[in-house]
Amino acid sequence: MPDLRKDPITGRWVIIATDRARRPTDFTRERVVPQGGRHCPFCPGHEKNTPPEIMAYRGSGGPNEPGWSLRVVPNKFPALRVEGDLDKQGQGLYDRMNGVGAHEVIIESPDHMTSLAEMPEKQVADLFFAFRDRIVDLQKDPRLRYVMAFKNHGAAAGASLEHPHSQLIALPVVPNRVQEELDGSLRYFQFRERCIFCDIMQQELQTQERIVFETDHFLVLAPYAARFPFELWIVPRKHNSRYATTEAPVIHNLGWVMRTVLRKLDKALEQPPYNAIIHTAPLQVGPLEHYHWHVEIIPKLTKLAGFEWGTGFYINPTPPEEAARFLRDIGLP
Repeated sequence: MPDLRKDPITGRWVIIATDRARRPTDFTRERVVPQGGRHCPFCPGHEKNTPPEIMAYRGSGGPNEPGWSLRVVPNKFPALRVEGDLDKQGQGLYDRMNGVGAHEVIIESPDHMTSLAEMPEKQVADLFFAFRDRIVDLQKDPRLRYVMAFKNHGAAAGASLEHPHSQLIALPVVPNRVQEELDGSLRYFQFRERCIFCDIMQQELQTQERIVFETDHFLVLAPYAARFPFELWIVPRKHNSRYATTEAPVIHNLGWVMRTVLRKLDKALEQPPYNAIIHTAPLQVGPLEHYHWHVEIIPKLTKLAGFEWGTGFYINPTPPEEAARFLRDIGLP
């Protein structure tokens, strides 16, 4: 059983993921499945090599058979497990609980050789529908407080298999970084009685300095205090704190927006590895006036070193205004 331990100084929770110590990729992060996917557990016909599917979008076939366009399966080496009780304990000045949660893999396509940037718009939208469907289901579990939906693309971004896939991890606590966003947004709302994300969008639309492009439903922008070169945010124009309540037309548009962003980054940066994360409100709360869900995309172009780890500061060598201008000039694909 994984273990959740709380740092008594910072309040940060750490997952001691004992099950993942068995992973063959733990110390060989550079090795990926050979091109072509002959031995890939995510390819059609290899369904028996994954845990039984939780959900699938398919045009033919039955559960755990070929014919799917997207599959969701439990992670074979989960950071957290669904089974068990939290069993919260104090051990002297330390706090711990069982590593209860969920860790799932979304296999985005049966095509081993494609990428999210190359997929049809509908297929990209299906990924975001799958995220929504799984969050809606997981929020029924009262033990869970937060779901982090994310994609690691490329070995440098943490992907150990090259077949296109994303992940989600459901947690029994709200992560510190998410709580910092929630707290900062609430402080702004208490002072201004407005959502800070809505105000950011209004200002960015006025200046146009950091806007990459916009649609009826979304703004794509380089944040003012970007931590990393070419960091981008996809922000829905309509206020909504909870991704799980996003309506179908908005998710369809998000598929086009995400694919367009990734195609621009591929062209500008020669297909960089990246991380993409959905930031949303915690599970067991209602709509929040002060918070706004969004997607953050972080190309892996720099590495964190001693200064960043020691101070919490980031050093970004590319001004977000320059990054946004460069991506605007590429045009829409």
